[in-house]
Amino acid sequence: MAIENIIVQRPQGSAKKLILLFHGVGDNPISMGEIGKYFAAAFPQALVVSIGSPDICDFGRGFQWFSVQGVTEKNRQSRIDAAMPLFIRTVREWQQHSGVPPQNTVLVGFSQGTIMALESTKVEAGLAGRIVAFSGRFGNLPETPIDAGTVVHFIHGEQDPVINPFQSKSAAERLSSLGNTCTLDLQPGVAHGLDPQMINTALAYSRG
Repeated sequence: MAIENIIVQRPQGSAKKLILLFHGVGDNPISMGEIGKYFAAAFPQALVVSIGSPDICDFGRGFQWFSVQGVTEKNRQSRIDAAMPLFIRTVREWQQHSGVPPQNTVLVGFSQGTIMALESTKVEAGLAGRIVAFSGRFGNLPETPIDAGTVVHFIHGEQDPVINPFQSKSAAERLSSLGNTCTLDLQPGVAHGLDPQMINTALAYSRG
């Protein structure tokens, strides 16, 4: 079992926005909750929650949605698919808990958290109004348009050695070619991580 989800901010009165953060493999919701503090400061009327992945990581520390041990381009998709029902159910449960509709829901992922958020668009229409996709990728690029109500913001370090920034670039190009709305920001000099500029970029998009 993962450690509990971290509620970064619970606003006074009814929440106007729901911001769910999803950490990378081998990490935890406490760490991603630090990123959530920036979103909480920018959106005082938002319920901000850092979600813990369900399984203990194969590497002996942190948590994961799916194993990356022995992962390949061929077997990655089946692992994502197996984890997806719980991911979608988690988002829906927080929407029900908060009373915030999908169009006012923002999914913020990093690395594997981004993979799950992006892949959810291929199987569940209308799950969220925005996805902030830090340093991630699709398992496989979508073949058909995602829900028109979901806007995706790809933000990726140009020097990322773990997930090549080309993955975000190709994903943005594919969504654009399918008629979906998305943005792409590549941050010079950043490896597999986040810097203040990347966070500020995400906050600016999330205000839209």
